[in-house]
Amino acid sequence: MTVFGEKVIARIIISGILLAIGLLLPESDPITVLIFGISCIVIGYPVFLEAARDIINRQPFNENFLMTVAAVGAFAISEYPEGVAILLFYQVGTLFEDYAVDKSRRSISSLLELMPDHANLITDEGIIVTSPENINVGDHIIIRPGELVPLDGIIIEGRSMIDASSVTGESTPRNASKGDLLLSGCMVVNGALTVEVTSKYEDSTASKIVNMVEEAYGAKSRSENFVTIFAKYYTPFVVVSALLLAVIPPLVFGFPFNEWIYRALTFLVISCPCALVISIPLAFFGGIGGASRVGILVKGGNYLEALAKIDTVVFDKTGTLTEGTFDVENIHAVGMDETELLRLVAHAEFHSNHPIAKSILDFYQGSIESSLIGDIEEIAGVGIRSSINGKTVLVGNIKLMSEFDILCEPPSMFGTAIHTAVDGKYSGYIVISDRIRADSEKTVSDLKKMGIKEICMLTGDHEYVGKYVANTLKMDRVFTDLLPSDKITIVEKLLSEGRRVAFVGDGINDAPSLARSDVGIAMGAMGSDAAIEAADIVIMDDMPSKVPMAIRIAKKTRSIAIENIIFALGIKALFLLLGALGYITLVEAVFADVGVATIAILNSIRTLRISQYEKN
Repeated sequence: MTVFGEKVIARIIISGILLAIGLLLPESDPITVLIFGISCIVIGYPVFLEAARDIINRQPFNENFLMTVAAVGAFAISEYPEGVAILLFYQVGTLFEDYAVDKSRRSISSLLELMPDHANLITDEGIIVTSPENINVGDHIIIRPGELVPLDGIIIEGRSMIDASSVTGESTPRNASKGDLLLSGCMVVNGALTVEVTSKYEDSTASKIVNMVEEAYGAKSRSENFVTIFAKYYTPFVVVSALLLAVIPPLVFGFPFNEWIYRALTFLVISCPCALVISIPLAFFGGIGGASRVGILVKGGNYLEALAKIDTVVFDKTGTLTEGTFDVENIHAVGMDETELLRLVAHAEFHSNHPIAKSILDFYQGSIESSLIGDIEEIAGVGIRSSINGKTVLVGNIKLMSEFDILCEPPSMFGTAIHTAVDGKYSGYIVISDRIRADSEKTVSDLKKMGIKEICMLTGDHEYVGKYVANTLKMDRVFTDLLPSDKITIVEKLLSEGRRVAFVGDGINDAPSLARSDVGIAMGAMGSDAAIEAADIVIMDDMPSKVPMAIRIAKKTRSIAIENIIFALGIKALFLLLGALGYITLVEAVFADVGVATIAILNSIRTLRISQYEKN
């Protein structure tokens, strides 16, 4: 309990005791009126001050204004106990609302614990404890058992179990040893590790997570915007309606003023829109927090709501549905031996940062003679044209060979074929395989079960590779032999057909499609910075099965928000009518208002339990 909460509870207790004393004394006694007045000031002065500030700032129409008018009005018509009760029950409801919001905020602010406040820097003088902001790329740090990883890096010495639950949502610790990538925010469990830092503090995984979550606070969903706009027009409307209710019947029909002023005050109390104003943002806030605990970072409530309406999911293949780690499976040379073919391709790919190039260079055991490498031209989406020891070498897919009228041999086994030609003559191919992720098939199955109309896959690979993966995963459609620009063209075509499209990818060339789709979902562990920046949602452990999980969380969150809107407006309408007709008292009106808000908030808090449901 915060100090602020303790003060509110103290005021509630004092005011309640004074109210009870006043009820025991004679109604007309001046001492009784004084006690009620003191009780009203004790419990209501923060409300009165806020109402005054809002009036000065020309934004008077809110719950503080409504409660102030109702309380002052009750005292004006000598309904002293009810004037106090209005503020007393309102403060009890506000206290509960603050607790619920605080609980929701703690569910996300706990992510700040990902940010360690120190790092153990290895220097010539020994180990220095310093702030992570002072560490540079290439520095070596040591992380001891029980410590959080302060910066992203590569393990160069040591072995330990790593608890990555706070970053990726993985429930089971995993082994990590020399050569493995270590993400900041993870915890080293049982062994000291020496790590070479690969990113600055502001570019580290933990820092990005915290920044994305903080930015999510400001991105409102359509439901939240509806509530904001609704309250803007609704509150002035009910204030005018209450004024007319207080004045017209006495003036036109001669009814007693006191009775209709009382009904108008009751009408005002019931009309308070706090149930909507608090519960709807709370629902989306809870949904974002619940998603973050299973390694799904949502950049705002608007993206969570958009995800709930998705009917088409488009996946990039490499690095998304497949692991993105390539292995050389076969070498077939034509007119030269396999060693020479591999040497030429390795030299041609030496300056490329493509995962396929890296796999070939890792497989190649010889040394690279950079003096042999001449001009290199990387042709987007098809391959490389280079000069190796004075020879023109083409390395790429069938499309590249076709552009230079070179006839290729079909590969004898499944995989991505990297074809090669030297001085215009076909020289063979290297087959690279990319394993399908273990949960990709389940991902597609889950999406179909939840009613997604179409699931597509996009790839730059040859048709037979793309169709093999698509058929294995039971995709609805597959598009192959694509250039990077072709992907966004397909996404735009689907959007033009009225589809609500989510695009899932990880590479730099996926960034335009991620940005253009209704919801862009990026793989955060291996994904490029450009993809993560362009995406609306980031999956921290690169598991595609988190996509249907994210959709379920989004649908549940939106469902809870809609339930609150319908429930709150329905009950409000009923009690406004009853208040106008004189069937309920001021105290009953407060109970109704606080009750509606309480039920709506409790319903919103259910979103905080979403992650527990998803993990089970």
